[in-house]
Amino acid sequence: MAHLESQTVSHREGTSRREFLRNCGHALGALQVGGWSLVASGVNSGRLDAGEASGRRPSGRAKSVILFNLLGGPSQLDMFDMKPTAPAEVRGEFTSIQTSLPGLRICEHMPKIACLMHKAALIRTVTHGYNAHNPLNIMTGWSLGNPAALRPDPNDPPDIGAVCQYLGLGPDDMPGAVCLPCYPGWGESSMYPGIRRPGPYGGFLGSQYDPLFSQCEPTFDRKPDRPFYGTAVALGEPKPPGAEAVPGLTVDRLNQQRELLLKLDGAFAGVATSPSMQRLNKFKDMAFRVLSAGKIRTAFDLSREPLELRNRYGSSLFGNSMLVARRLVEAGVPFISVHAENFLPNGSFTYDMHENNFAMLKDHNLPVLDTLLPALVEDLEQRGLLDSTLIYVMGEMGRSPKINAKAGRDHWPQCGFCLMIGGGITPGVVYGETDAIAAYPKSDPVSPADIVTTIYQQLGIDSHTMLPDRTGRPMPIAHGGQPIPGLT
Repeated sequence: MAHLESQTVSHREGTSRREFLRNCGHALGALQVGGWSLVASGVNSGRLDAGEASGRRPSGRAKSVILFNLLGGPSQLDMFDMKPTAPAEVRGEFTSIQTSLPGLRICEHMPKIACLMHKAALIRTVTHGYNAHNPLNIMTGWSLGNPAALRPDPNDPPDIGAVCQYLGLGPDDMPGAVCLPCYPGWGESSMYPGIRRPGPYGGFLGSQYDPLFSQCEPTFDRKPDRPFYGTAVALGEPKPPGAEAVPGLTVDRLNQQRELLLKLDGAFAGVATSPSMQRLNKFKDMAFRVLSAGKIRTAFDLSREPLELRNRYGSSLFGNSMLVARRLVEAGVPFISVHAENFLPNGSFTYDMHENNFAMLKDHNLPVLDTLLPALVEDLEQRGLLDSTLIYVMGEMGRSPKINAKAGRDHWPQCGFCLMIGGGITPGVVYGETDAIAAYPKSDPVSPADIVTTIYQQLGIDSHTMLPDRTGRPMPIAHGGQPIPGLT
């Protein structure tokens, strides 16, 4: 409870330094909602704010980017790079079907996606050495991180969303990046406390450039059929963080916190014109806007969508997250990431298919993907937003060519795929060729840095841009990547 009676704070007037700092902590603590720390690092160093850093707001063919992260490592051999003439222990159980792009065949369990491949660019030769279930590489382009890391590090590079926010993309009354339906690793934290997979964070730019993380309470369409590597589909909707995310934070209490901060503003009047305090005010105002409804809560309100459209996306948590992503695009958010998530111990896995690979794909992963991706593409196209929205679908790695003794495929970062649609990307392109068992690129290898560089190019961001790390040293945002030839 605040005890400030005036806008002047001094020890002589009865407010101790300890009480003053405690009041600051109470007020600012309410602004760290749902994992979205807007304030804590806002007074960190003498860093330029977004407008100062760029001098102008970048512009490109793409105004927004949507990532669908197929967490775990999707199997290239069973989805987009099938090898029907390979030995049985490599080619697997599925057959291929013709797509709308002449000469291109993909898995039989993606018939709707097959019908839109003439609109897509398929990269079959994504390769790197980052053997970890973290989206750090596909969101930053950096593949040299610690594969054992299960929490983000302040020295990690910033992801695309953080760079978008730093450079001032997007409207002032919305976050520059949103992560759905939860932070990566949330669904595993009941079994592995403390896990929070690196990737969608501000990194060395500071936590004020983290995305807004939504929340979820998944249920399942069926009883789990096995304790791990099961096929139960997660249902539900992502929810924005709000007052309910802070225990005991009522609207009245929120208003009290705002009043307290106004008094603290008066106490800091002597330094209010400093760049650090101006940044603090910016993030404080954003946090209050999120907490007290407004455009962000409207974007999450799926009751505003027609039932027929909602049915097209499906009832899965990831389908509903993708529909929210489209609404966030309409609201002007530059970067939205949707992460397939393992929810334990319910037996609901995504693409980490060390066992039961074919059942997991056939009964869970591919039906969900084949529902939500075509729905998103058609929805954006009908609204005239597809050419200004770049969708990219990939995982952090591929899967091993040889099927193991448990009908699974193991980790294989040496070869994977990325599917890109919209945002000015050239449609109907298949880039790169793999060897006879999709183990290694045969031609045109592509790194995660190349993918991220291509995305920056479409956003109108110079991939050679250097941003200051925590010590002030200039660091590249694209880590040496090059735009993928023929895609832009």
